[in-house]
Amino acid sequence: MLLDTPVRLGVQLAPQHVTYPQMRDAVRKLEDMGVDILFNWDHFFPLSGDPEGLHYESWTMLAAWAEQTERVEFGALVNCNSYRNPDLQADMARTIDHISARGGEGRFIFATGSGWFERDYAEYGYEFGTAGSRLNDLAEGLARIEDRWKKLNPAPTRAIPVMIGGKGEQKTLRLVARHADIWHSFVGAEELPHKLEVIERWADKEQRDLSSLVVSNELHRRSEDGADELYAAGTRLFTLNFSGPDYDYDIVRSWLRWRDAKNG
Repeated sequence: MLLDTPVRLGVQLAPQHVTYPQMRDAVRKLEDMGVDILFNWDHFFPLSGDPEGLHYESWTMLAAWAEQTERVEFGALVNCNSYRNPDLQADMARTIDHISARGGEGRFIFATGSGWFERDYAEYGYEFGTAGSRLNDLAEGLARIEDRWKKLNPAPTRAIPVMIGGKGEQKTLRLVARHADIWHSFVGAEELPHKLEVIERWADKEQRDLSSLVVSNELHRRSEDGADELYAAGTRLFTLNFSGPDYDYDIVRSWLRWRDAKNG
């Protein structure tokens, strides 16, 4: 089922506890270093450290990255479906896709999820609901987003890759089977074969060919041995949480060397 692509490294720049010029400089440096994908996250407050610390909104930042960068793909890890009308999300994604195109295809990845950080909902006036209701909203939203992409003029420059995060077997993995080009999780190597079997069963019901599905996982707190195990289980996109203000670029360099060795 799995697509055996070259290993790619995605770095998630946490949009917290730094100034925007520091983030802009980090984006430039990481692209120059050879990182494949840059991510931020879609929250309104810090997830660690001082809860009232510096923080920036996701989509406006992504539009700036689209203009600033030349090669790297980028997106949020992950967008929260609850915070914006699905048709608006589709239009924003299409626009950022065009901004990022350099005489060809855009570089935006639409990575999305159902949301979980209750403080965002409470302070910004969104209904938190339940995990189940948010997943139902995500299912409805993804269908609307894909339909809106067919109607927009101009159309997206490419079939915008859809990345879905999560591991729930009854709803999330069915959405992966129905919509995703990339599946992202924190699932360990020992659990991956089972989760992939679940996705494949849902794909059979959805009558969708998943031979091009890319499996993505997080490197934070993992050793190279742990990454090797994920690779052996089929993971080909590896993400690394990267926080400032004192960015440790040596960690990124070490994982770039590991990536290059795998691809060599």
